[in-house]
Amino acid sequence: MMKAILIAVTVLFHCFGQRCILGQEPLCQSHSSCSECIRSPGCAWCTQTDFLKPGESNERRCDSPKNLRDRSCKGDHVINPGKHPLTFVKNSDLSSDRENVVQLKPQNINITLRVGVPFEFKVEFKRAVGYPIDLYYLMDLSYSMKDDLEQIKILGQKILKKLKDITDTVRIGFGSFVDKDMLPYVSQVKVRRKNPCPNRIDTCQPAFSFKNVLPLTDDAREFEREVSKQNISGNLDAPEAGLDAIMQAAVCKDKIKWGDVTRILVYTSDDTFHMAGDGRLGGVFQPHNGQCHLSDNGSYNGRAYDYPSVGHVSRVLQDNNIQLIFAVTEDIYPAYKALSALIPQSVVGVLKNDSSNVVDLISEAYGNLSSTLVLEQEGAPKELDVSYMSKCTGNQEDTEWKKKGVCQGIKHEQVTFNVRLNASACLKEPQTFRIKMQGINEEVKITVHTECHCGCGAPEKDSKHCSSTGNLSCGVCSCEEGYLGQRCECKQQSDADSIINMLASCRPDNSSLVCSGHGNCECGKCVCNGHYSGKFCGCDDRSCEHHNGVVCNGKGKCNCGTCHCYSNYTGSACECSPSQEKCINDKGLCSGQGKCTCNRCQCNEGFKGEHCSAFTDECMQLKGCVECHVEAGTDTNVCAGKCLNATVSRLDGTHELHCTYKATMSYDVNLGHNGKIVLQYADLPRSVDKTTLIIGISVSSIIFIGIIIIIIYRGLLELYDIREYQNFVKAQKQTEWKEVQNPLFKGATTTVYNPLHVKDETEKDHSELI
Repeated sequence: MMKAILIAVTVLFHCFGQRCILGQEPLCQSHSSCSECIRSPGCAWCTQTDFLKPGESNERRCDSPKNLRDRSCKGDHVINPGKHPLTFVKNSDLSSDRENVVQLKPQNINITLRVGVPFEFKVEFKRAVGYPIDLYYLMDLSYSMKDDLEQIKILGQKILKKLKDITDTVRIGFGSFVDKDMLPYVSQVKVRRKNPCPNRIDTCQPAFSFKNVLPLTDDAREFEREVSKQNISGNLDAPEAGLDAIMQAAVCKDKIKWGDVTRILVYTSDDTFHMAGDGRLGGVFQPHNGQCHLSDNGSYNGRAYDYPSVGHVSRVLQDNNIQLIFAVTEDIYPAYKALSALIPQSVVGVLKNDSSNVVDLISEAYGNLSSTLVLEQEGAPKELDVSYMSKCTGNQEDTEWKKKGVCQGIKHEQVTFNVRLNASACLKEPQTFRIKMQGINEEVKITVHTECHCGCGAPEKDSKHCSSTGNLSCGVCSCEEGYLGQRCECKQQSDADSIINMLASCRPDNSSLVCSGHGNCECGKCVCNGHYSGKFCGCDDRSCEHHNGVVCNGKGKCNCGTCHCYSNYTGSACECSPSQEKCINDKGLCSGQGKCTCNRCQCNEGFKGEHCSAFTDECMQLKGCVECHVEAGTDTNVCAGKCLNATVSRLDGTHELHCTYKATMSYDVNLGHNGKIVLQYADLPRSVDKTTLIIGISVSSIIFIGIIIIIIYRGLLELYDIREYQNFVKAQKQTEWKEVQNPLFKGATTTVYNPLHVKDETEKDHSELI
């Protein structure tokens, strides 16, 4: 159990670390028997009798094919299943020939898989041009579809003509449905049952679940004659027996006369549908059995079985390669859109209230159906994982493995699907499953075998290789009772002293574990487990350093924890390549400023970059060189130590170079073509004293601003004085002195009394002058 878990974890980490594709096998986990070995991904078994060294366990026979060859196991003794996993049973080329149409390639293959090792193959598809079409028109004949029936009666020729733009061979049929003839769906009152129309003016035919009016035919006039005989019907509730009708139209292949061609079922209605469970309202509890129940006259009453479920209908349509077009009115479009999402190879179109656009709707819907390709498996065993990567036209290409292969916008282009199979466990016997294109009756038949047994032939009894005390099979001795050893050469000890002495010879000292805890002591010798080796199993041949996730970088052999490198590779993990190609640029090896180690440049002090072509800080590094040359003048020999063998030259005139020295000199440092350092220096252009300039500008600005402020103040004060003077002059002109208006003068006042209003007093006139 622990070994199985370890294998699974090993495969898991390998597949996450790098894509598990053919040719990249996971690290081998050793096993002691051939059958267990080949069930481990990446493992092979060596049957060579003299392959093992004395003291090595049988697990050492189980290793990667490369390691076995490196350890001198001859090729014909290596059991490594999966070299030729694919065999074509039938692989006909794609063809649009009417007599031999082939749209899917290959058609039949046998595949032999190893557990945990994925295998990929290609499936090609190209839709045949002018492939025949069978179209069955399934119509709701409830009373609300009265106007639609009148339109359908005259549309037979138009439908055929439209489809013949796609293919020359077209057949058309007609079926209708209403609802189950029972309460609460249809009234059971005798008069209403005979004529279920909602008013007495119209005459309707009795309700029914489904009726096959006309099997598929290429005679459009017969379609119109039969449809013209149809009469509308009616029921009580809004939902109809649509799923009942679809089920019978799909499974009654002989009575509908479906051909081995493209099959299209057009469903028209203006209301919703009953589904599984609704039959209980009428007392029907028996689930639908998915069988054909049409009577001799082509009718189905639906009384015995409940309505089918959506999943059941979906599976039946897929099994019979029928593509479904829902042509429904706008108000119930959302309900059928949701239903279509549950049924592969189905689309929904909006039907006008009188079905006048049904011809264009069918043509458009068929175009949408045929432009989408969906490749999926059917009947694959649970131990087998199947995934797809689609390569469609243009830039449509998957980058990840998916549960289905999908291409959209396809007309007659050829497309390719990569299919990956990966067995997670051994199959008890060969399993067959199919890969199908939705809506297409062709398929790829795949028979899968798993390699879980070595098949080394009958064991060699009492083999001389096994000291005539054991049987030889797959290079391994199975010893008789009482015998031990790689070749059954030791007789098992029974007395205690002999056992103690034997175990002592398997320890490096008295305090150590027997065989260092990594093997068993047999006949006084250690038989090491797995990848351990040595006299006392103290060497771990997988404990060497890894590089790029591989032991010894794959460029050496691990021996007792040390990598022994091949082909001049060096390093503790053989990570150092003898090549120097990554160290060379246009300036030579590491630009002449480093050495190449492990195909990588190790730069001298002061240099950096992949090819040591850049300075770490050139201005500081050669500042002393410039200083020396400036002070030494023409005597440049004294500066050689500070200039790192650089070629130094002074430029005439003044120049603004990259680096600056004491605000008077500037210099540049570069690597020449041969990797030599080139230094150029020159006098800096004279510059203005920035401090004086800043102070002068600041003082001038302050003075200038002060003058402006004074001028503005004096101007405003002058304007104020002028305005006050003008107000004074204006007030003086308005002042005038007139005597008649002297406030000290007061005129006389006269008081008059009317004698007619004087009571109890003597009349008198009084006049007073002041």
